[in-house]
Amino acid sequence: MQALPATDLDHVINHTRGLWEEMRGARIFITGGTGFFGRWLMESLLLANDRLELGVVATVLTREPGVFARNTPRIATHPAVRLLQGDVRTFDFPFGDFRYVIHGATEPGRGGAHEAGKSVSPAVAPGIHRVLEFARQRNTGKLLFTSSGAVYGRQPPHVSHITEDYGGAPDAAGPKASYGEGKRVSELLCIDYAANFGIECKIARGFAFTGPGLPLDLNFAIGNFIRDVIAVRPVQVNGDGSPRRSYMYAADLAVWLWTILFRGTNCRPYNTGSENDLSVGDLARAVSDALNPAIPVRIASPAVRGKEPERYVPSTARARSELGLGEHFPLHEVIRRTAAWYGFAPLR
Repeated sequence: MQALPATDLDHVINHTRGLWEEMRGARIFITGGTGFFGRWLMESLLLANDRLELGVVATVLTREPGVFARNTPRIATHPAVRLLQGDVRTFDFPFGDFRYVIHGATEPGRGGAHEAGKSVSPAVAPGIHRVLEFARQRNTGKLLFTSSGAVYGRQPPHVSHITEDYGGAPDAAGPKASYGEGKRVSELLCIDYAANFGIECKIARGFAFTGPGLPLDLNFAIGNFIRDVIAVRPVQVNGDGSPRRSYMYAADLAVWLWTILFRGTNCRPYNTGSENDLSVGDLARAVSDALNPAIPVRIASPAVRGKEPERYVPSTARARSELGLGEHFPLHEVIRRTAAWYGFAPLR
C-alpha cells in the first residue's frame, strides 16, 4: 500500500509542531496501527520523529506482523518501529516503561452491527481492560482512547449537532448496540483507571471521516460513492438519501487526535469530526460533481413526506474553544484528494 500524501502529512506536522517536544525520547505503545486512524497516526508520528529528531520508539501491536509489513512496509521497516505480535485481549506486555499509549483497535468480534446467529459477550470490552492494565504496569502518563459518536445512541432528529453532554445511549435492541455499548464501557474503564492509578486518559469520540487509506469496499457511504465513480458506474444510494452526515478529512483528524492526546483534559471527551453536514443524497451528488459530473446518481427509494431525517453530526464547540482545533479542507477538496490517492483524476 502506498504512503499517505506528503502534503497531507506536512499539514499534520505544521498544525502540531508545538506539541511534540514533550514526547522527546519517549516510548509509545499503539493498538490499531493497521486501521484507518492508526495508519494516519503512525505515518504522521514517524514524520515528526524524523523531522524534529525526537528519538521516539513506537511499539505497534499486530496479530500478523508479516501482513502488517507487506501492507505498510514504510512503517514496519522504520528504525523507530517495533512490531509486537499478539491479540489486544491477551498480548504479552513488552518490557520497560511506555510514557504514551494509543488504543485505536476495535474490540474483536464487535462490528457496527450484530452478526447473524451470534450473541454479544457480556465482556464487551476485554481489549481496553488489557491495554489499561498494561498502561498501569508500564507507568504510562497519557493514554488516548479513540471512542465513537455511537456512545450517544440515536441522535434526536431535532438536535442538529450533538454535544458531549447529551445523555442518550444506544438502543439495546438496535443493530449497533454492541459497538456503542462497548465504547461506553471502554470510556468508563478509562475514567476508572484515571481515578485510581493516575493515568491521564484522553477520549476522542469519532464520527465520519474520509481520506487516503479509507476502504472503498466497506460500509462507508462516501467511500462507496467514490468507488462507484472510479468504476464509471452510477453512484448508488441505498435508501432515500435523507440521513445527514458530515465528513472530516483524515489530515485534520490526525491533527485533532494528536492535540487531544497532548493537550486534552483528562477524562473529558471531545467530539471529533466535522460540523458541516449534508444529506447522503447530496453527498452522492457532491462526489459525482467533484470527480465526474457525467456519472448519474441513483437513489433507491423516495423520501417519506414529513419524516425528519436521521442525523449523525457532532457539535465540536468544545474541541474548537478549548483546544483551538478546526477544519481546513472543503468537501469537494476532500473528495478529490481521496480519489486521487487511489489513482483517479477528476474528469472536469
